[in-house]
Amino acid sequence: MTRLPLALLLACLAAAPAAQAQSTSLAPGSETQDQTPALLVADQVFITPERQLIAEGNVEAYQGEVRLRAQKITFDRESGTLSIEGPIRIDQGGEITILADAAEMDQGLQNGLLRGARMVFEQQVQLASLQMTRVGGRYTQLYKTAVTSCHVCEDGRPPLWQIRAQKVTHDEAERQLYFEGAQFRVLDVPIFYFPALRLPDPTLKRANGFLVPSIRSTSQLGVGVQVPYFFKIGDHRDLTLTPYLSSKTKTLGFRYRQAFRRGRININGAYTRDDILKGEDRGYLFADGTFALKNGYRLSFDLKTVSDDGYLLDYGLPDFDRLRSQIALERATRDEAFLARFIHYKSLRDDEVDDETASQVFDLDYQRRYFPSLIGGEFRLSFEGHAHRLDSDQNVVGRDLARATADAGWDRHWILGSGLRTELHLGTSVDGFQISDDDTYPDSILRATPRAALTLRYPMTRREAAGATQYLEPIAQLGWTHVTNSDVPNDESGFVEFDQGDLLRLSRFPAPDVREDGATFVYGLNWARYDPAGWQAYATIGQVFRQDANPNFTKTSGLQGKSSDILLAGQIRMNNGLALTTRGILSGELNFDKAEVRADWFSDRLNFSSTYLWLGRDEQEDRDMAVSEVWFDGGYQVDPNWRALADLRYDIQDSRAVRTGIGAIYKNECLTINISLSRRYTSSTSVEPSTDFGISLSLDGFAVEGASKEYRRSCRKS
Repeated sequence: MTRLPLALLLACLAAAPAAQAQSTSLAPGSETQDQTPALLVADQVFITPERQLIAEGNVEAYQGEVRLRAQKITFDRESGTLSIEGPIRIDQGGEITILADAAEMDQGLQNGLLRGARMVFEQQVQLASLQMTRVGGRYTQLYKTAVTSCHVCEDGRPPLWQIRAQKVTHDEAERQLYFEGAQFRVLDVPIFYFPALRLPDPTLKRANGFLVPSIRSTSQLGVGVQVPYFFKIGDHRDLTLTPYLSSKTKTLGFRYRQAFRRGRININGAYTRDDILKGEDRGYLFADGTFALKNGYRLSFDLKTVSDDGYLLDYGLPDFDRLRSQIALERATRDEAFLARFIHYKSLRDDEVDDETASQVFDLDYQRRYFPSLIGGEFRLSFEGHAHRLDSDQNVVGRDLARATADAGWDRHWILGSGLRTELHLGTSVDGFQISDDDTYPDSILRATPRAALTLRYPMTRREAAGATQYLEPIAQLGWTHVTNSDVPNDESGFVEFDQGDLLRLSRFPAPDVREDGATFVYGLNWARYDPAGWQAYATIGQVFRQDANPNFTKTSGLQGKSSDILLAGQIRMNNGLALTTRGILSGELNFDKAEVRADWFSDRLNFSSTYLWLGRDEQEDRDMAVSEVWFDGGYQVDPNWRALADLRYDIQDSRAVRTGIGAIYKNECLTINISLSRRYTSSTSVEPSTDFGISLSLDGFAVEGASKEYRRSCRKS
């Protein structure tokens, strides 16, 4: 085998089809042409008396990312041409590969003819032609060409889909494919004819053009088609317009995205005229973004608005019952946290009046922690500001409130020789309230709340003879708080959740406007078992006893009275991907006021999540009837290509389905078909029950990433 640096060949190799426009080779003689050294490897390399350089036998030539392989290369110095005998293979960085039987090229591979040629993009999309012509080092022209991203069997069976064209031109600089006299065929049957067609080559990730269309049929809007078109406005921004046309609606959807040096924005929306609300303009606008500012600050916004309460459900958009818009400034470091945000709420519920709910909310939170060496432990200072405003100015109903809270707390723990962990907490908070539009409360209220807690934990472990490990941790806490003024409106803490995270808190209300008062005693027990076979189990039990009952706790919170309901929680995780999680609040009458059971299973073929929820009747939580519902969402891989999907929300209390849906996805290396059917049964003054059918088809490999090898069709004979 002979290795020979060959200056003449190396310049030509640099001119092989470039994968990206910015790396396209320049014409020979340019001062900036790639000067990377090249190497020729062959079984034999010799010069004939006619001054021809011949390399034959397993010929390979390299330069940079370009690699050429052939059986024989003949370079004629007089004419400056290369004759290459195949099979020929030219690889460019793993993105573009050219295969041919024979070729006649100039020394720079800028111009020439390849016979029996194929061009393969990213090992998937292939263009097979009778002959291929290189022109000016930029254009590759293919004649009588078949284009597909499907696996092509050697037995002559046609691919699932292909595009046949009289001529295809590949523009390396623009990374575009231009088709002339094109037919789109399915299993070699012509379906569509295009006199001219332009598609981005697969190496171009963002290009102007149509995206995957979809067909949607609903009982309210009829059968319609959505055809998105993508506009590349620049390297850092784009716009997608999606007309949605049916006999009952004319909708133009849009999405605008832009990336900045230190942030990004995303705007989604639609404008609609339809038969549901005849003569009215309908639509929605969602916008979000985030920006990194100096000194570690982060600015973010999330804005939502809609023309009417039923629009999102009518058009299959996210099912919000309240629209929450927010702009926030925040920063978090190891010992400091800051958050300032403004929130606007708009209710889409029929049973809520916007004027009588807090639509404008402002929050300010600052927290700093210190580690004093004199007394040890951690000292934490925090300030919290909150204000909310209602549009109504009626007395009591339109109450507006502003609150400022300053808090200081010190925590320290000790581990005694017996292994007992002792935790001490001391702290105090001061709250100031400003109240308007409610003459049942004074305009200003000042309140102080000192607190203290002593917590004892005794973690223990035991190793079983079979190798499993058990963990047991008894917990006890003595707590005390003193609220100097409890006559404060409860606007922020209407709903209380009693769970593992709240068990050892001195106030289990979600906000400081309401606080627990008096002495408390808490006991709890954590248990876990880790089996060497791979499964794990966890469990928690706990209960709270207090000196005085707090009337602000609701009936189903589990915290009413001097002794709380018993908190129970547990989880089992099996080594086959199955996990069961449960949490509930068991009352003294051995009834559950709230309970939740969740099952999750993730395996190679099956995945599902299912939840059962029980909430007892509680007028204080705006629940006139008990809630008993089950949710299910899952999928099953039927075979390597087909996946079945299903989801369900069922109201057991009313014996009716709230929402159901089924779907199927077919996917192979060159095609994705998504089919869905859903039914929404709920109704109100703004929405009606509806059935929604959708189907979308995408040709993978061009605008969509192709599938991995496991999706490829088999070429085995049946």
